[in-house]
Amino acid sequence: MGDFGFNEHHQNEVVNYMRFARSKRTQRLKTIDSCFQDLKDSRLVEDTFTVDEVSAMLDGLQVVVRGEVDTELLNMAHTNVLLLRQLFSQAEKYYLRLQCDISELENRELLEQVAEFEKADFKSGSKTNQEVSRPKLAPLNEGGVSELLNKEIGRLQEENEKLKSRLRTLESQAMSALDERSKAERALKDLQVVQGEQQLAVQSQEISSLEDTVASLQAEFQKSLSAKEASQRDLHENLVSAKHDLLRVQEQLSLAEKELDRKFQETAAFRNMKEMLSKKNDQIKDLRRRLQKYETDD
Repeated sequence: MGDFGFNEHHQNEVVNYMRFARSKRTQRLKTIDSCFQDLKDSRLVEDTFTVDEVSAMLDGLQVVVRGEVDTELLNMAHTNVLLLRQLFSQAEKYYLRLQCDISELENRELLEQVAEFEKADFKSGSKTNQEVSRPKLAPLNEGGVSELLNKEIGRLQEENEKLKSRLRTLESQAMSALDERSKAERALKDLQVVQGEQQLAVQSQEISSLEDTVASLQAEFQKSLSAKEASQRDLHENLVSAKHDLLRVQEQLSLAEKELDRKFQETAAFRNMKEMLSKKNDQIKDLRRRLQKYETDD
């Protein structure tokens, strides 16, 4: 049996199964012998039989023997299925997939080797009558199990490292997006500060100019105060006109400030900056959702 490559344990298992099959075969042969003996004892009681009587006896015997053989073949097929069930169930516990080559079941050379092994094993009468113990199937050797578990652990560790690397990449992208957002916010603030300073400078210049004008008018008014009443009225009118002009200029300045602010908001730089901030905000939200997803998976 060494040609099959079995170790001692598996060879003993094969011997146990062959002894079991031999005992079942012996029982069935005894049953068939009893069928013939029953025919002899019950029907062959006369010295002469007609052809019809012999034919009827043989037909009845054929039915009985056919039923016994069919029952034995069916029982043996079912027994083999139960044996395969034990082997497959044990293999599935260790994530193994066994395969059966049906064509090898009719290999005449292997069948002859099995027959020779059976003859050598059962040639002594003591072995034939010996009661066969049928231990349960032993588990696979620990080396194969450890190797399978180590492979599975290695695969899981590799997947875990890939997930960690991807998480670090996402975190880096998120930090970069946050830095870009901060830069964009600072740039927007700087633009707003520059715009405010420019507006304040324009307003200060206009007010200073108006103050200079008022001071000049007041000086002229003081100089002409001692002049003629007509001249005094003219100066007074000029002062009133200057005040109106000042109010009008202030109003124009306010309108100009509003127009300047509106134009600034319509500029391409302002719109681009606002659009960039909106895109960065969307990217940050998407990255946060993806981070939450991977944190939930872990």
